[in-house]
Amino acid sequence: MTTSDFEPITESGQLVRELRARIERDGPMPFRDFMQAALYHPKYGYYTTAEGATSRGGDFVTSPEVHPIFGTLVAKSLLELWETMGRPARFDVVEQGAGSGLLARDILRWAHDHQPEFAAALRYTIVDRGPAMRAAQERAIAALDLPPDVVVWAYSLPRDVVGVVLSNELIDAFPVHRVVRDGDELREVFVADSQPGAAVPCRFVDELEPLSTQAIGDYFDALGVLPGEGSYAEVNLDAIDWMRDIAGSLARGYVLTFDYGYEAADLYASWRKDGTLLCFSKQSASSDPYQRIGKQDMTASVDFTTLQRIGEEAGLQTLAMTDQSSFLVRMGIGDGVAEAQNEMEEYFARRKVVMDLIDPARLGRIKVLLQGKGVSSDLPRGFVDSP
Repeated sequence: MTTSDFEPITESGQLVRELRARIERDGPMPFRDFMQAALYHPKYGYYTTAEGATSRGGDFVTSPEVHPIFGTLVAKSLLELWETMGRPARFDVVEQGAGSGLLARDILRWAHDHQPEFAAALRYTIVDRGPAMRAAQERAIAALDLPPDVVVWAYSLPRDVVGVVLSNELIDAFPVHRVVRDGDELREVFVADSQPGAAVPCRFVDELEPLSTQAIGDYFDALGVLPGEGSYAEVNLDAIDWMRDIAGSLARGYVLTFDYGYEAADLYASWRKDGTLLCFSKQSASSDPYQRIGKQDMTASVDFTTLQRIGEEAGLQTLAMTDQSSFLVRMGIGDGVAEAQNEMEEYFARRKVVMDLIDPARLGRIKVLLQGKGVSSDLPRGFVDSP
């Protein structure tokens, strides 16, 4: 046996071969297409394989995985939105990109344990791509022993939703175009093979070319900003389509979005030279998307200015935006810590959970955006400062 007999362990060899063949056939590909394949290839992508299908494969911790208190507080916020809508007999919660299903489980558990009238109205739809994800979600939900019609699965957003479309750390994993500013122009990052045709381990490299679509130029024209000179930046055109699709699917209710991101002026600030693209593997971050292909997560911060603008153009009203730390504090995350102050071990355990979820340098900096359609402007307490 020789070294060449081994399939790569640290990346998906099949996926690399497919990408090399495509580049050899069609030339360098936009980074967006590379990221789409690395994350979502139907056989070899990070989110469709056993390593990455659920909870980001342990490579990156999301809020529902820290503790069920996160889902409990989101459930309490959903209860308030249901009440603001007049307590409709059917209240849809549509979660897209539900990962391991822990957020859905914790929302449903709290509702059925503490708010039976709300639970009776609640109908939960999980929108996700792959069978591995669904299997994990079904395992999480099965522990609740719910009636069979409470939770359903779908591959696309349902129509005529009356309730809430919910997502947690979904948009930051959409594939993005990458650009570099060169004077008054933008050049797009394409992915090329550094040694085309060579029978050696492949190394993909950046290659700058003219924009692959005018939509990128239109995107920055609408914002009225450009990245700094010589700076890399990401453009999430898929988020625009997603926002329009959600607005079209919602008959009446809310869109509640938790994700990493910034307003455009901050996201494309001149000092942000390298953009926001990050890769995660085994709790370690890097900025190299060309290693561990198909076996690492990739994310880029969300442009919340564009999300709000597109939502408004599509018929949604921007109601409020805050950060996760403020949202959870307003929803009472500290109350459970105070309750345990006479039991030191439990007190410090709860305190650590709270700090993990509200840490402004990590999960606490996640933005929380609330948009509405056909509803009042009354806000749940997670978005309202205490008097």
